[in-house]
Amino acid sequence: MGASLNRCTFIGNLGADPEVRTTPQGAMVANLRLAVSETWKDQQGQRNERTEWVNLVLWRQQAEIAQKYLRKGSKIYVEGKLQTRSWDDKQSGQKRYATDVVVDTFTMLDGRPANADGEAGAPEAQAWRRRAQPAGQQAQKTATAASDYAGVDDDLPF
Repeated sequence: MGASLNRCTFIGNLGADPEVRTTPQGAMVANLRLAVSETWKDQQGQRNERTEWVNLVLWRQQAEIAQKYLRKGSKIYVEGKLQTRSWDDKQSGQKRYATDVVVDTFTMLDGRPANADGEAGAPEAQAWRRRAQPAGQQAQKTATAASDYAGVDDDLPF
């Protein structure tokens, strides 16, 4: 059996403020909707645009940072992995599915985040730039976030 890769990267704008909650186990989780668009010209030279909506899930410190600094319209870069969840619709009884991107890292692209008073972000706001971590620490954090999400227990190849 060959190697496989479950990796996604997106740049887009948030369609709404983050929805943040705490799980019964005490972990903070944020759900975001990211609009990602592509533009092209058709054969007649007319400009076309298509927008796709991506469901994002952020855990723990990332959820806390999202709650503090991200707002509707914020432009972000995200890296993560696809994960599908299912549930039974209480009204119709049918099984429903949704695919989310469980975010490993994200970067704000709007410049320095503002605090609640609209002032330039404090130094702790820079905590969202966590891309320089050694691969082992990132893999451990990814495995922890994934196992918390819908009880999935991944076998990581590293």
